[in-house]
Parts: sequence; structure tokens; C-alpha cells
Amino acid sequence: MNNYKYILLCLLAFSLSLYSCKKDKEQTKDGDTNKISTVVADNFNLSIFNTGLIRSGLKARLLEPGPFTAITPSDAAFALAGFKTAADVLGAEPARVSAIMNYHILDGKYELNKLPFLFNQEIRSGNGGKLFVTHWVKGADTVLTINGSKVISQNIRASNGLIQVIDQMLEPYTHELIIDAIASDRNVSLFYQALQRSGVIETLKGKGPYTIFAPNNAAMTTFGLPSLEAINQMDPAVLATVVRYHILSDRRFIYDYVLSTGSSMLTQQTMLDGNSVQIKLIDVYSPQGATKSISLKGTGNTTEVQLDPTKKDVLTGNGVLHTIKNVLKITQ
Repeated sequence: MNNYKYILLCLLAFSLSLYSCKKDKEQTKDGDTNKISTVVADNFNLSIFNTGLIRSGLKARLLEPGPFTAITPSDAAFALAGFKTAADVLGAEPARVSAIMNYHILDGKYELNKLPFLFNQEIRSGNGGKLFVTHWVKGADTVLTINGSKVISQNIRASNGLIQVIDQMLEPYTHELIIDAIASDRNVSLFYQALQRSGVIETLKGKGPYTIFAPNNAAMTTFGLPSLEAINQMDPAVLATVVRYHILSDRRFIYDYVLSTGSSMLTQQTMLDGNSVQIKLIDVYSPQGATKSISLKGTGNTTEVQLDPTKKDVLTGNGVLHTIKNVLKITQ
């Protein structure tokens, strides 16, 4: 059965390839071979994005006059998100592929390096999704990020727009409110119950933006809140003090801390309750190489609090969610 499915995917890939070539020839009779679709197809490092364009039906659109800006994850970026080959894109749910691809296409020409030197400036994709661009100076470099993903090649010019190549695939958000993203994740269900019991949940229904470092269930259990019953037995005011120490009134992706932290590798982040958390830059090693991430330490923590690397930078309409492996403590 698996061999049969593989053969079908290969045939589909071949058919889409032939269709793509035909469409390109049909729509470039004006002699223009420098449109976004053509530039992407000619770049070997953007082959998975090219497959996504074909699969989603966007390839033909990016042969139109535009202008457009294509936010283009490299093949390595797609691999990090689980799309290691073109076959992975072809085998994925069509609606998911369409949502991802449309989120990466902007109407208009965006020279991101001309934006002000600010964090997380909102722009919109062609389908209305919010993206957040940071233009910042780090040492001798001027750095651009989109949703915390680094722009590794900028302003590649096509006759109908621009291409910006990034090092992570952008995931379109499905929750307008950050509290709904927490509610949907069973791994942080105890923290969600604590937000309800404390009444802080109402704050998170506001415009924001917010960033939340949500302790997972194992962390809440170690802290002494292993169940709904234990949470309901706690004084709501005391519980509010605990959960507010995990929230800040701003939107911060992990790479924002990499950009804003100086040579000491340490900085302080003021949380919703007015108390500070220490942020430390750390090296994270993976098969793809070394990258910078962060650890956190509350004033009452005796050891550093680690991120869950699989659940960070979760974007919502009014904030960003990160999952952590211990509770941040104000006092020991």
C-alpha cells in the first residue's frame, strides 16, 4: 500500500511539473522570463517552495503583473518544518498547503530594509494574515526578521515584484486570541486552568499584544499544582501573582531576544506584574548546526528555565506563545 501511495505521489509530481512548464510557456509569451514564479523555479534552493506554488495554484498568479512580494523559505527551512522533499508537500493536506503558501505571498512590493528600525512591525499577507517584521542592528550587521525568522537573502528582484528568502517556514496562525491557543494545547491545560481560576484569562482576551511563557503540565505538577482540584483550592489572588509573572505586554519572538541582548548574553524582561525575569542567550545544537536560543530565570528560580524547542514562537492574532519546562518563581 505504501509503495502504491509513493507511485501515485511521483506521478502527481510529474504531472504537476509538466503542467507548470506548460503554464509558464503560455503566460510568458511576452518574453518576460524574470517573473517571481520563473525566478523561484530556476533556484535549486527554493524547489520545495516551487512545489508548494504548483500544488496551491499560486504559480500562475505569480506570473501576473503584480507587484507581489514572495516571502520564500529555503528548502532547509521547509525541512525544519517537516517538509523535507517535494513529495512531503504533495502528500500533505491540500488546504494546509494552500494556507501556508498564501501566508507567504504579499500584495505589493515590500523592501523590508526600508522599514523603521523597530521590532515587529505589522504587515499583511495577500490573504489577510498578519506578519511581523523587525529591522534591527546587531553588532556590525543589519538584521531583518519576519515572525522571528531571519531574512537570509533580501530584495531579490523580479519583473513583477520581490523575493525575500527566510530561514524558517512561517506557520499561519489559527487563533485570533492567545488564550484560545493555550486552551487548544493539552500540554499546557493546567496553566490554562490557572488562568481561569485567577481571572487573568479576561485580560488575555484584550487587544494585546502579549507574550506568554506557559509552563507545561509537568512543570505545573512539580510546582505543586498537579490537578484542577489543586488549582481550585488555591487563593485566586495568589494564583494571579503566579500566572502574571509568565506574561508580558508586548510581542516577542525568541530571535527578538537574540537581537536585543548585548555582549554580556544577559538581559532583563519586565513581566505583566512588574517583576523582572532574567533572559540568557544560549547555544542550541542540532543536525542543522548551532543556533541561538534563550533560557529564563525568575528571581526565585535556582536553575535556568528551558524552552520547549518544539513549541515556541506560536503566533496568534494578539500575541506569541512559548512553552517552558519549569514554572517561573518570584520567591524560592
